[in-house]
Amino acid sequence: MTGDATSKALRHARNAKAAAREAPPPKTLEAIGFVDAASAIRAWPGYAPTPLVQPPGLAEELRLEALYVKDEGQRLGLKSFKALGGAYAVQRLVATAKGPVTVTCATDGNHGRAVAWGARSFGAKAVIYMPEFVSPGRAAAIEALGAEVRRAPGNYDEIVRQVAIDAKQNGWHVVSDTSYAGYTDAPRQVMYGYGVMAEECIAAFKGEPPTHVLAQAGVGALAAALCARFWIEWGPRRPRFLTVEPETADCVFASIEEGKPATVTGDLATVMGGLSCGEVSKLAWEVLRTGVDDALAIGDSWAIDAMRMLARATPPVIAGETGGAGLGALIALAEAPNLKRHLDLTPDSRVLVINSEGDTDPAIYREIVGAS
Repeated sequence: MTGDATSKALRHARNAKAAAREAPPPKTLEAIGFVDAASAIRAWPGYAPTPLVQPPGLAEELRLEALYVKDEGQRLGLKSFKALGGAYAVQRLVATAKGPVTVTCATDGNHGRAVAWGARSFGAKAVIYMPEFVSPGRAAAIEALGAEVRRAPGNYDEIVRQVAIDAKQNGWHVVSDTSYAGYTDAPRQVMYGYGVMAEECIAAFKGEPPTHVLAQAGVGALAAALCARFWIEWGPRRPRFLTVEPETADCVFASIEEGKPATVTGDLATVMGGLSCGEVSKLAWEVLRTGVDDALAIGDSWAIDAMRMLARATPPVIAGETGGAGLGALIALAEAPNLKRHLDLTPDSRVLVINSEGDTDPAIYREIVGAS
């Protein structure tokens, strides 16, 4: 576990370029792509919608009308929403490739696990690159799926570049959740896979969208997929959309502030390891630059508070460090009433947050929460 577990930082940036409610969604992600992904993923063995839960008492504690938690903690046995995107992109790739396929990616844990699962499920080999600081438990989970794990120096963004070089030299296929100039196809399919979460939420809300969504933003792929799918479905009635990032790895926040893609440098250390990213995905930015209404950056302590709050719920919701980001921001905002009002978070608000992962490293979860 890295980062500053005592930090209570909370920063806000309003998006000056946010689209009007009546504006059409960008063409970057289209309805047919979400439909195709949902059709394929629903046919996978073991697929089932993950629950949309309302932990008793939490909405009242946070002074909201309703708090909905989309709980991805047991998605396909991989304990993360990433199972949807990485594995779907591998499936698409294997279906169109000629000859044996080796897939590769950089990961802080969950995406690599999804790619490895997809490779095993659809007949490919996988070589997964991980930063040196990622826990042994997360590496072991990927190796258990038959993938080769290679440790690499540097932060996530530096390893993404190394993967691209090695893949070209070895004839491998990169399956990344981040996109960059000249590389967009696989990341687009990853984002369409993530959209299955949105499809399930739409069905559960039965035509009455929440007022707010708080979504984690690492490279931005998850946030952009949710934002685009909700925009397509609900149009002018779509929720106010907020991104949440660690204060030390806030590339979407910085991009919203500057009005263009911005790079955050340094070691990007954070307890929320899945969000330790310094460069926003090109495709994600095409959606987020006008789809985001507000960006939030929080200290690690808030995510830890959220993990413990969810663990105390009845029944408990098992949230990993990254999974606690959205609720962590709400806890922080409860102590910043002026900002909370500015964001129109009132006792009448109905808020959706994403528990993007469960206890993907059980040892770290026990260390933070005090129980398995």
